[in-house]
Amino acid sequence: MSELRDDIKRTIESEDVVLFMKGTPERVFCGNSSRALEALRAAGAPVTAVDVLPDPSIRQELSALSNWPTIPQVFIRGELVGGADIVQELAESGELRERLESALGEGYARAREEKVVPMGSPAPFRLAQ
Repeated sequence: MSELRDDIKRTIESEDVVLFMKGTPERVFCGNSSRALEALRAAGAPVTAVDVLPDPSIRQELSALSNWPTIPQVFIRGELVGGADIVQELAESGELRERLESALGEGYARAREEKVVPMGSPAPFRLAQ
């Protein structure tokens, strides 16, 4: 298992809610990532974001671990919830709050925070010749 895969697995297992996304909560580069983030925010979830854009191998290793081919991917307490459509549907039905409360406890929203965990190596920057 690669070091990157170990880092991804460790993040999924150690953080309450992990959102693998294109960009960061401050600079989202994908509509689906934005929808998943907004659904998590609306449910009061603490979000640990991982930007998959700096290193293409993050997506490869993540998909190999989760067996889920697309980004974003949301995990709650180590369990894959799904992508943007699923998370948004769960938020609209109220089931996302129920899942968060079941996994994190009744007062989970009081400790709400957002953070970004860097992962992988940035793609090399090349000057145009």
